[in-house]
Amino acid sequence: MSKAAPLLIALAIGLGVAAALRDAADRWVDRTILPMTLAETSVEIRDRRGELLRAYTVGDGIWRLSPDADHVDPGFVQMLVRYEDKRFRDHSGIDPLAFLRAIGQAMWNGKPVSGGSTLTMQVARLLEDGSTGRWAGKLRQIRVAMALERRLSKDQILTLYLTHAPYGGNLEGVRAATLAWFGKEPNRLTSAESALLVALPQSPETRRPDRFAGQARSARDRVLARMQTQGLIDSDEARVAMGADLPDQMHRFPQVAAHLADRIRSDDRSARRHDLTVDARVQAALETLVANAARRAGPRVSAALLVADHHSGEIIASVGSANYDSIGGRQGFVDMTRAIRSPGSTLKPLIYGLAFDQGLVHPETLIRDGPVTFGSYSPQNFDGEFRGDVRVREALQLSLNIPVVKLTNELGPARVMAALRQSGADPQLPGGAPGLAISLGGIGLSLHDLVQLYAGLAQGGTGPMLRVDQNAQRQNAGRLVSDVAAWQVGHMLAGLTPPPGAPTGVLAYKTGTSYGHRDAWAIGYDGRHVIGVWMGRADGTPVPGAFGGDLAAPVLFEAFGRLKPGFDPLPPPPAATLILSAAELPLPLRRFRPRDAVFSRPKDAPKLIFPPSGAQLPVSGGEVTLKLRGGAAPFTVLANGRPVASGLRRREFEIPYPGKGFSTLVVIDTMGLSDRVTIRVD
Repeated sequence: MSKAAPLLIALAIGLGVAAALRDAADRWVDRTILPMTLAETSVEIRDRRGELLRAYTVGDGIWRLSPDADHVDPGFVQMLVRYEDKRFRDHSGIDPLAFLRAIGQAMWNGKPVSGGSTLTMQVARLLEDGSTGRWAGKLRQIRVAMALERRLSKDQILTLYLTHAPYGGNLEGVRAATLAWFGKEPNRLTSAESALLVALPQSPETRRPDRFAGQARSARDRVLARMQTQGLIDSDEARVAMGADLPDQMHRFPQVAAHLADRIRSDDRSARRHDLTVDARVQAALETLVANAARRAGPRVSAALLVADHHSGEIIASVGSANYDSIGGRQGFVDMTRAIRSPGSTLKPLIYGLAFDQGLVHPETLIRDGPVTFGSYSPQNFDGEFRGDVRVREALQLSLNIPVVKLTNELGPARVMAALRQSGADPQLPGGAPGLAISLGGIGLSLHDLVQLYAGLAQGGTGPMLRVDQNAQRQNAGRLVSDVAAWQVGHMLAGLTPPPGAPTGVLAYKTGTSYGHRDAWAIGYDGRHVIGVWMGRADGTPVPGAFGGDLAAPVLFEAFGRLKPGFDPLPPPPAATLILSAAELPLPLRRFRPRDAVFSRPKDAPKLIFPPSGAQLPVSGGEVTLKLRGGAAPFTVLANGRPVASGLRRREFEIPYPGKGFSTLVVIDTMGLSDRVTIRVD
């Protein structure tokens, strides 16, 4: 045997042992049971541009927001890797060079100076919440780290670190850290901010900048100094960053559209992210507006506001109360956009629109505002006064009760209820069948329902269903009224006198006050948006002296001002719209008469008292004398269907001889009311 033979045999045995150890190590790593890598992250509610509206802690009270590595500042990621694990992209879970360096430094200094843990090993420790001090714990981290490297990509491992790294208190992950310490998302960070975020996870409690500013500053500056040494930042940038102030307290996490967020989260517990149609900037501005309005209105008064685009149905803002708490006894935790309340006079526009479509009235039709009784129900106007004959336009603009109850009686309460449901609203009745009082607020509706109703009117009688989920498909509500009736209603509402200082003719709006001053409403729309405002007390107790026109209407106009710089114009009338003066209207539309008026004569209708019907008269001088009672001059007389006299103002007059035999005489007053008799002339 040659002298080289034993060396070759030893080499072969060594290689075999090494291969066996390698295979055993591979099997050891492959058999590793990994901890859960899909940890629970905070539910997030985002606005139409992806801006965070609200987030919720996970089950153990931790803020752990899911990061999107593509939206984390690349400068921070580069600084993190350079400082913690500069060969992160090259190793398979452990870095032998870093281990040797750490051991050498410890031996030279007599104590640990730097760690040899890679980012992957740190992820392994974070996932298992394990220790780093004991060899058994370190060995476990090595095993899990190597298994993670075999089963996940480098970017996935980095994302796990950005999700779980501790940043003090109950903060985990870079997004929770930047929101809490800097009040912003991590997509753009300064060098000083990045360095603090690199240093914090190494000792998250003793380096908290709000409690241990000295330690936090020293740790941050060490990171900056090393980054300067490695050439990642220059000396000027390092000097400026070292001089930057540290945050001295945690920022509150966003809590915008809180009531809406709670409801969305409750409706779907499985989703971790909800993208809404809400505009965070508009929402925040209107939350401030509502809080200020409630504070001016007095103690315990709350308010709610809802904004929607009536073209698309998208809800732009939803303010559930003046404060999302119980400060001042306002019961701010109650979402008053969904609370069922009496709508007061806000349903009157719908009833007039239905009456237009049924041919009962026109905006210029005269209607009597006077005492009336329907069975045991005798409606009264809010001020207790009567105004006599008024135009329908004025009756709506003055919000008179008696005219609208008359129309409701003709339409039937069931028709009004059906129209409400067609609009997409969900009306609630206190009990039993609907009665005439529904036109004055004797029904339960929410602010959301009323905005839904007015969106339909704004869109020519049929609008979209309101929606807040960006991913929801658009759905249309049923038709309420014709496009002509919807325009007529809007045109009348645009003629209401606005609050002092507000522009005229730009909003079609209606105010309302429920019985006992419990609810003050203002709902209005321009050519693009519809806004509803409610003010009152959440517990339903009265607010003495509260009126929709005084409390809610100014808030409505101010809300439009905060929504956008100007008003979108209201639409022009449809081609089929009948725009006439009262005198030009067809006779049946000049004055409102109930459908059964032909069977029940009005008390003030004209009455022919001579000659009586059936009388037999001799010819006397070629004329016939007529005597009349009641009616409104001037009068017109028809004989056998042909006019024989007009412009008569006396109640006793002669008409030409109508001809021998039987004749029918008809007298018509200026209001279109008439009487007739049949006589025989010899």
